[in-house]
Amino acid sequence: MEITPQQKAHVLVESLAYIKRFHNQIVVIKYGGHAMINNTLKKAVIKDIALMKYVGMNPVVVHGGGPEITEIMKSLGKKPEFIDGLRVTDKETMELTEMVLCGKISSEIVSLLNHNDVKALGISGKDGKTIQAAQKSEKLGLVGEITHINTDLIHTVIKEGYVPVISPVGVGTDAESYNINADEVAGQLAVALGAKKLVLITDVDGVLMDAKKPETLISEIKTTEVSKYINEGIIKDGMIPKVQCCMGAVTKGVERCHIIDGRKYHSILLEIFTDDGIGTMITT
Repeated sequence: MEITPQQKAHVLVESLAYIKRFHNQIVVIKYGGHAMINNTLKKAVIKDIALMKYVGMNPVVVHGGGPEITEIMKSLGKKPEFIDGLRVTDKETMELTEMVLCGKISSEIVSLLNHNDVKALGISGKDGKTIQAAQKSEKLGLVGEITHINTDLIHTVIKEGYVPVISPVGVGTDAESYNINADEVAGQLAVALGAKKLVLITDVDGVLMDAKKPETLISEIKTTEVSKYINEGIIKDGMIPKVQCCMGAVTKGVERCHIIDGRKYHSILLEIFTDDGIGTMITT
């Protein structure tokens, strides 16, 4: 659908207030879901992040990579096993995880941002002891729970004009590598960095009153309402940890958290730069 020059001007004027509000502010983006797999969507997400950088924001990207890890495990004859949504990670699986997250996915995101004339730098959570972790449980193996986040390296990278691209791999006191849930990394990183916003890119519209009806999207949820929605079965399954991640972030100082559908083109821009938004916003 073509829009008139006047409509284009209205969109630009509407976005000005948001550009001013978030100028020089950190926005943490958890990049995952179908938008990481579909090449057209991938390019749209990268352009959104590039635009954020060019209008004066400081985006920090935390990426997932579960489907790619599963794919390479199967190709090598290893059967993926999950407990409560977390991948059971033995030493060989951890090596594959690092190879996929730090070697393949991170470098691809960095290359795409560079292609859009945005300087970017891939950082493993092990670099500079950025993400320090301990074993979550013996039955999960090398799955980590964050014990501390050191933001020194990330702040240095931002100061030099780069977009940090963070792989969710932590390091233990014994120098062991740990596989960490990317949502958890994004949420705790947003708090540690004093981010203005946290955006989780997913494969769903957001939180729906009726999971089968996109028109029942709940555009804003207060932290005080989360328990009620969980008890009523409105927030359920994989949405529970995402909402809890957002709730933890906003109660510790992040101004706004957003759960958006990465399958919709330019969903980041629609959520950050327009009055209506597109997903579910979590606030205090």
